[in-house]
Amino acid sequence: MSSTNDSRKVITEFVVAGFDNVERPLTVGVVMLVLYTLAMIANTANICFIIVDKRLHQPMYIFICHLAIVDMVFCTSSCPTMIGILLVGSKTIFYKPCIVQMFVFHLGSVMEMFAIAVIAFDRFFAIGSPLRYPSVMTNFRCALMTILLWLVGASVLSILPASLVPLPVCYSILKYMFCDYAAIIRTTCVDPEPYFNNISIILTCIMCGTFGFICLSYIKIVIVVVKMSIKSDKKKAIHTCLSHVIVIVCFYAPTFIRVVLTRIEQ
Repeated sequence: MSSTNDSRKVITEFVVAGFDNVERPLTVGVVMLVLYTLAMIANTANICFIIVDKRLHQPMYIFICHLAIVDMVFCTSSCPTMIGILLVGSKTIFYKPCIVQMFVFHLGSVMEMFAIAVIAFDRFFAIGSPLRYPSVMTNFRCALMTILLWLVGASVLSILPASLVPLPVCYSILKYMFCDYAAIIRTTCVDPEPYFNNISIILTCIMCGTFGFICLSYIKIVIVVVKMSIKSDKKKAIHTCLSHVIVIVCFYAPTFIRVVLTRIEQ
């Protein structure tokens, strides 16, 4: 017990070393700052438009607004730290803020999956059961659904700080670009492999589960659209789903790639 306390007293902050080999950190930092600013402006504008225009106070736009909020949380969990390192050279971060950043980052990632999945469900219900849709998918139920998703995500991911905080810290160097679970667990005095594998299983199950649910929803949507006899209805259904399909590809493609690369680097 004393060794654990001693280690925690010695190491109270980390040095983020993930950008040490970047040749032009200022250029990369400026590009990242511009992209982050554009993302925040776009999402904020999206939310404001939905709030101001009462015609958009519908379930689909509530879920889109929720996705914009989740995207802002997800980006803010890591981008400011990386931008600060690249532009200002501020590489240190204290232990507690690092734990908070780790939790918010992974929560944002999981909530992105949940938000995209619930939009797929909304589109399937709207196209598959258009007559029942207005009475079942009310604004109140949509808002309640989003709140429940946040509670579920936070409850599941509470295992991350719960498994990290009791561990003694032996190393002050974070080999990643910001605080995530894999980076922090490698600074502890224990073998990180079992912890990393357990968390990887949980996050992979969530990722594959939501992606599978989305695929099933769109398979059913395709079946319904194919059976439609009116071309205008088909075009309308395709139009309402196209933007969501783009979001799915843009999120899940790099997520799957990141998971594969992370496993290779083990």
